[in-house]
Amino acid sequence: MTDAHWARIEPLLPDRTPRRGGWWRDQRQVIDAIAFKYRTGTPWMDMPERFRSWKGAHNRLRKWAADGTWEKVSPGPWCAGRVRRRG
Repeated sequence: MTDAHWARIEPLLPDRTPRRGGWWRDQRQVIDAIAFKYRTGTPWMDMPERFRSWKGAHNRLRKWAADGTWEKVSPGPWCAGRVRRRG
């Protein structure tokens, strides 16, 4: 994802303030992991190590989908239109 894409997406994401004792990892890394998954069709459990925990990215996507955040940031040019929506 380019810096320009990130500059448009970042303000749409929830605050990263720690809750319940935890600290969310870098949101840009999570978006990159989600975009990689949709661009390549790679199963979550086969995500490359550079994206760290696949569970973290998957859970964040589920949370964002449930609270409407994902609808605001997708589909973007960074995911090459591969985001599937359930209807």
